[in-house]
Amino acid sequence: MPNIKDVRYVKFRVSDLRKQQQFLHDFGLHTNIDNGVLVARGTDTSPYIYLAEEGPTPAFVSVGFLADSEAQLREIAAMDGVAVTENPLEGGGLIAQLTDPNGFTVDVVANIAAAAPLAVADRSGFNQGDAKQRLGERVAFSQTDCFIKRLGHVVLMVNNFATTLEWYQRRFGLLVSDEIVMQQDGQEQTLGAFTRCNRGADYVDHHTLFLINGGQAEFNHAAFEVANWDVLMQSHYQLKKAGYTHSFGVGKHILGSQTFDYWKDPDNFMLEHFTDGDLFNESFGSHKRSPADLLGTHWGPDGIPGQ
Repeated sequence: MPNIKDVRYVKFRVSDLRKQQQFLHDFGLHTNIDNGVLVARGTDTSPYIYLAEEGPTPAFVSVGFLADSEAQLREIAAMDGVAVTENPLEGGGLIAQLTDPNGFTVDVVANIAAAAPLAVADRSGFNQGDAKQRLGERVAFSQTDCFIKRLGHVVLMVNNFATTLEWYQRRFGLLVSDEIVMQQDGQEQTLGAFTRCNRGADYVDHHTLFLINGGQAEFNHAAFEVANWDVLMQSHYQLKKAGYTHSFGVGKHILGSQTFDYWKDPDNFMLEHFTDGDLFNESFGSHKRSPADLLGTHWGPDGIPGQ
């Protein structure tokens, strides 16, 4: 079974490229517009984690995953009989474009050249309980324009959950971290599943792709990892002061443990800042959890982002 390394990018069609660029800059990404394509990256070495083109009808266009190797990419492409072509974007490499059971375009890429890493926002040590890391000095922060590290996960609502989960697992080797189940009329019903990459003994995010059994095909949100807790909170108040639309948060999820903060972009697509998420490897296995675990938080607002 092929494997992917991680989710790599999301792509959108937006109503105003310049307006979106300003939002993404304020959201913490490094941006530029090249030949009509808005390209945004974080501090890690991926040359892009967000792409957008301008069009009359805003839409989610595709999600991109990084294959483990060129051989894995070609194996995945062969499953659907699609071509592997040269990737025209910065970093080059190869790309294959699939279509999942819901009609979503799913890009799979490999051999993209790494970009130089950017400076990471940092702060002096924490003084927590009896673990004191900052002695004889005031707290200090390093300021950077780009404080997002990487794209962490994507959440999609889907028509047929079982068919969709099997499709992604067969092509990408995804493991279920937590399946959300409830009892209805004596039957167990699956509401969705958090899935993670299978990197063997290597630790990966609790979820890379969360599929919601929603009875419709719809983008829910994309989540971007920020440098630390202070950056998340600084950005929260800066975005609020700038007049952007806040969606949900700040809080700490039960499943995945991320400290979260959700915002709406100018076209009403939901993007998340997160930090301090769980990391698991293959040995963590798969688990069944309740809707209360999905909707609850360790602290912060309960419920569903955007509702």
